Amino acid sequence: MADEEIHRGSCLCGQVTYRIKGPIRDVIACHCTQCRKTTGHMMAATAADLERFEINRDDGLAWYRSSDIAERGFCTTCGASLFWRADGKDYVAIAAGTLDTPTGLRISGHIFCANKGDYYDILDGDYQEAGTQGD
Repeated sequence: MADEEIHRGSCLCGQVTYRIKGPIRDVIACHCTQCRKTTGHMMAATAADLERFEINRDDGLAWYRSSDIAERGFCTTCGASLFWRADGKDYVAIAAGTLDTPTGLRISGHIFCANKGDYYDILDGDYQEAGTQGD
């Protein structure tokens, strides 16, 4: 039996650590207003099925209800934006920058591009969804 793929990650201070058993999705760059306000730019996130996702240390973990349908996980000690999960879904989105490297991932597309900041352009040629999200 081949070794199972394992990904690990954490916040900046280490008060929140996690592990994913198995493959994770390539990164999607979300330019919605909520992601920009949460991260200071855009959210570059991968995703994993909840059944393969495990939080190993949650000393600083808190969840913020950011909309009627989802919440965001962050570290109360260092302020790192870590997770996004939608109500009733079987996956969690994970901030790609919190993964230990190497990840083997790449950005495969962009969503909510109509909400992107006016100070940058998306020039990588990957998939772009224009959709908008209210402020």
